[in-house]
Amino acid sequence: MALLAEEIVEEWLNRQGYFTIRGIKLGVHEIDLLAVKSRGQGEVECRHIEVQASIHPVSYITPLPKQHRKEGRPSHSAKERLQSELAEGVSEWIEKKFWHAKKLELMKSLWGGPWSSELVLGEVKWETEVDLIRENGIDVLRLRDIIRELGEKDFPVPSASGADFIDLIHMTSRTLQAARTRAVGAGR
Repeated sequence: MALLAEEIVEEWLNRQGYFTIRGIKLGVHEIDLLAVKSRGQGEVECRHIEVQASIHPVSYITPLPKQHRKEGRPSHSAKERLQSELAEGVSEWIEKKFWHAKKLELMKSLWGGPWSSELVLGEVKWETEVDLIRENGIDVLRLRDIIRELGEKDFPVPSASGADFIDLIHMTSRTLQAARTRAVGAGR
């Protein structure tokens, strides 16, 4: 699911005129997407985007803090966490996902200016976790909003490499909507 969601986000960025690199491997670390777009007069917008796309979430986005995993608790246990455990887990996850030294070094080598830190999410189990992610300086976007924009908005680039996939999503959505309309009209 994550790779498909990354492809959707990449298509959305490409249609806005961003040049993208997806799936950068840095040893055991990975960057989902880097996107760069010229704003003219030497100004460049740089975005670091991570994608977590669950349809039916059963646990947290972030793992349990290291200290608690050492106590034998599973990393992605669905058991409700204390607010302090959640905050600590979010901080550790953000440090690894967005601010790891190797990632920052690579981004600086590509462009020395500032990079945004963004997270695209599907459905989540606990919105309090999303609030903590935002409080830690990460811009949170929703995958459903990106998909909706791809179907409704006119972009400078009409389509890119993920266009067929996006067309399939919107075709399926229109087919389901038409079926619902027929069912309502037939009194079902």
